[in-house]
Order: sequence, then C-alpha cells, then structure tokens
Amino acid sequence: MKPISAVNDFVVKFANVNGSGSASANELFAKAILRMGVPVSPRNIFPSNIQGLPTWYEVRVSGDGWLGRRGGVDLMVAMNPQTWDVDVAEIEPGGYLLYDSTRALPKSKFRDDVHVIGVPLTAICNDAWTDARQRQLFKNIMYVGALSALLDIDVAIIERLLGEQYKGKEKLLDANKQALHLGRDHFLRADPSATDRPSTAALFDQEHFGLRVQHADKVGDRIFVDGNSAAALGCVYGGATVCAWYPITPSSSLAEAFQKYCMKYRVDAETGANRFAIVQAEDEIASIGMVVGAGWNGARAFTATSGPGISLMTEFIGLAYFAEIPVTIVDVQRGGPSTGMPTRTQQADLLACAYASHGDTKHVLLFPSDPTECFAFSADALDLADRLQTPVFVMTDLDIGMNQRLCAPFAWDDARAYDRGKVMSAAELEAGRDFGRYKDVDGDGIPYRTYPGTHADKGAYFTRGTSRDPYARYSERGPDYVYNMERLLRKFETAKSLVPAPVLRTAAQPTALGAIHFGSTAPAMDEAIVALERNGVHLDTMRVRAFPFADEVAAFVATHERVFVVEQNRDAQLRSMLVNEFGIDPARLVPVLHYDGTPITARFITRSIERRVGAQRPHETDKVA
Repeated sequence: MKPISAVNDFVVKFANVNGSGSASANELFAKAILRMGVPVSPRNIFPSNIQGLPTWYEVRVSGDGWLGRRGGVDLMVAMNPQTWDVDVAEIEPGGYLLYDSTRALPKSKFRDDVHVIGVPLTAICNDAWTDARQRQLFKNIMYVGALSALLDIDVAIIERLLGEQYKGKEKLLDANKQALHLGRDHFLRADPSATDRPSTAALFDQEHFGLRVQHADKVGDRIFVDGNSAAALGCVYGGATVCAWYPITPSSSLAEAFQKYCMKYRVDAETGANRFAIVQAEDEIASIGMVVGAGWNGARAFTATSGPGISLMTEFIGLAYFAEIPVTIVDVQRGGPSTGMPTRTQQADLLACAYASHGDTKHVLLFPSDPTECFAFSADALDLADRLQTPVFVMTDLDIGMNQRLCAPFAWDDARAYDRGKVMSAAELEAGRDFGRYKDVDGDGIPYRTYPGTHADKGAYFTRGTSRDPYARYSERGPDYVYNMERLLRKFETAKSLVPAPVLRTAAQPTALGAIHFGSTAPAMDEAIVALERNGVHLDTMRVRAFPFADEVAAFVATHERVFVVEQNRDAQLRSMLVNEFGIDPARLVPVLHYDGTPITARFITRSIERRVGAQRPHETDKVA
C-alpha cells in the first residue's frame, strides 16, 4: 500500500488512558505545530468517569486553515491496548501506526494497508528512570520527541514551550527535555551500534514516511483559546458582577474562568475588595434562583450549565420570562437525554431552551460558532437580557467550549456603554411620569421597570409569577392575561432587530439548493461547501446566529427548492423550530443529522448532501459519522 504523503495537511490521533498524564504532552504537540505557523485544530475526547478509561486527542493539521473535523486518521499513536482494535481500524489506508514496541505483538494485530512504526518507549524509559510515575509521564514526552523527528517539527519550538511550562522548575524542565530527545534520537541516531536496541532502519524506513510539517505563515494574528474561557471573559467585559452556578460538565470551566478573570479585573486596587459575587450553589435550582434574584435587583447576573441543569431550571426560567427579569444562561450543550454522554458534544438543547417552562414561552437564543463569538455573544446576551427584560441563552457546546480553537482576536470598544434598557429613574417618577410595570408604552412590547429602592414612595410594584394587569395588580381577567401574553409576543418580535443577524453565503453560480446550519457545525460546513462545489454541487448557505429567526431566514427557504438543515441532534430540532415559527412545508427542509457525540465532520456533510442530491431522496437521514 502506497504511504499517505502530505505536507501540512493530515490528522494525528493519540489513543491514551485517562489519568496517564498524556494531555499536556498531546497539547505540546499541537502547539508546536501552531508555532511553526501552521493552523491546527485539536479536540480532546475524554471519558466522563475518572482515571483508567480510554481517552483520545485528535489534531487536525491544515495549511489551508480548515478547523473542523475532517474525518479519518492519517497517523495513529496507539498507547492504549484496551482500544487497539478500534484505533487501528480508524486509520486511513496507507496511513501510519506508531506504537510502543517494547513487547512484540502478533502480526494479526496489524493491518496490511497500514505502515507500522514501532518505538520501544517503555524499554527506553525503564533504562532512563526508576520511578514508575516518571516512566509513565516521560513516555508521553518521548513519543512527542519521536514525532518531532518523523514530522520534521522544529525541536527548538518544543523546547521553548517546555521552558514556558516549567519556568522556575529547572529539574522538571531538564527531565522533560531529556525525554524529548530520547524520543527524537531513536529516529535520528546516526550509529545503530551505539545501543543494543534496534536501529531506526530495523523499525521503519523513514524515507517512506510521507507526512511533514513545514514552517508557514498561515496563523496570522489569530488567537488560540477555548470557548468557555472566551465566554467567561465576555461576561466580565459585558458587565456581569454575579455568577451563581453548580458544577456540571462541560460548563464548569466557564464559571472557574470567570472567577479567575474577576480576580484579575474586578478587585478594587485600593481596598482589595471584590467587586463581584460568585456562588457555587447546592444545585442548579438554587443557582438559577440566585441569578433571577440578582437580575431583579439590577445586577448583571448569569449562570453556566448544560442540558440536565436546564431541565432543573425551567420553573425559574418561566418565572423570569413572565415576571420579566433579566437573566443570562450559558448552556454548554452535551449528549443527552438524562445523564446521556456528559463528555460528548451535541446541539440537542434547542427545543428545551427555546420554549423552556410550561405554558406559552419563547426565549432568545444566541448561537456562537467559535470562541470569538462566544466572547461577543456573552457580552451581547447581558445587554439583551437587560434591554428585553427576559432570559437570554448563549447556546455553545462541548466542542466549542472545551477545545482550543484558532479564532479572530477579541474586539471591544471601551466607549461602549451597557444597554440597561427601559429603567425609570427617581427623577422621572418624582416628575409624575406614569409607571405601569407591565404596560407597553411605545408598541415594542417592552415595559419600563424600576430598580428596588429607586424612590421612597413611587415606582414600587409586586413581582409576580401570576397573571396581572399592566400595573402589576393581580388579575385573572381574560383580557388582562391576553394583553400580557400578546405584549410578550411583541417583545419577542422586537428582539429580531436586536439579535445577531444570520450570515449568508451565495454560491458561485445560481442554484435551487440551500443549506442552513448554526453553531459548532460552521467549521466543518465551511469545508464541506468547498468540497461540494468541487464535485459540482452548488449550495447557497445561511448560518443562523439567533432565535428569534430573522425574516431573512424565511426568505432564504422560500427562494430555494430544497434546503438542507445541518445539525447535531437526532430529532432535527432546528428544522422543527423553522417549521413551527414560519409555517414552512417540512418537505422543503431536508435534515442532515449527526449525533454520535463526536463533532460533525466535513466528510459526513459532503457525503450526506451528495447522496441526497444524486438519489433525490429528500426524506433520507444520516444517523452517525
């Protein structure tokens, strides 16, 4: 089998055991290539249980800058015997398998169409160190060294990264450098007789190893950051001073990052007093209750959670919607239902969030596609919550939230003022201005509110979860209830002009085919569009960035015979919302569904759409990658 040959365009996957210390070594590998000016897109695939279970780390190297998962593996670093068969099966024909050859394996464990690279990592470690934990940890650095030789990765860059990681810890730094060079020297050793271990030539003909990394200048000014950190920083810049949360994968690191940034930016320099409040509550119900209370009191407050947390929060979400209290909720989606797959990604909370709570509700959802939008949309959500006096959801997911991604630098205008919306002041009340807490005064559905304690005897009202009239007086009269519910719909309509607009991409030639997608599908979708056009399939595409949907979304569907709706859930939730909100004929919307818990790939999208276009079977759906 001819070896795969590629420069700055391949996928490497590491198969390890959770708790083995491999994560930092794998990240070191990805960052070294990034610092050579070559875009990378790493994804950590880890178990929801603790030490001992399988974990994987996949690195997409793409000189063309593609950041979505491609599908397939060109080089597998197989360090976990438990998953050997699955890992070997994933390698592309002509690809490569690097493994620890200290203990010989039968020929039946390999594939005839895969090129095998054996490195006796355990044997080398046993010669160099006596401590069992050191042997395990340094074995990971050692395979990074071996890969640096095979792939021509600049070793000086790796050494600089180690120096940054172990600054002030010279003993650890020296040991890691030793392990790095032991791995490199195994392939670069000039004199095979210098050791009793097999020479490079006996292990693998390096001249026929076809994957290479070459210095480039394709990264530009982009930054490398995960979505949870970006969203946390967006909340800081957006003026959030209160965070109440309960730990849940994959959102916990968002609240932890918010605390880290607050300690840096929200501590009074003179007094040392904290200008923020962060509460780890006893459960999700308590956390959302605290956020609702803080929002009612005038603070900018948010919580970070995932699907199971949303389920528990729905009653308070309904209260905030009906009592019209600003609340921001960052939902880092994961596999469901129930406990589901806590460490896998999905886009399956759309319906749960869009219509959260019993009765008639509609909530504002924002759909960021990368960390840059996580930063911007988190700040925007706080403005929108205040402006609209309602819960606003930022709908990220594990793929965006917990994986580092190349993205545009964050931008912030220091002159930007927080949009607090319609808040009646003490002076306005004193001047005799009419205050009806739930009264629509200008047709946009948004009433005026007052902060607690605004005036000694004016502007007070009952905050109710029960029906009331425009002046917040309890009422079960039908007309009062209908007035209030229709006003809430007008407010939701007003939100259309305030939320991020959809992004339209027009094909190079006229086409009757379209595609709608959102959120973390974007990187794979961008690549799939190019692949489809190369194969003669042209699509206009629209990336939806918010709910309520802009009128342009309905117009987009109306001007195409068929529109593929690409999403990562089983039940075509975005498609259902489009049908529900616009009354679209469901036959016009063709579902392309991926929901096995791994991020959607460009190959999956391309093959799914090509098959439908060629076979003319609009109701066929894909299940998994």
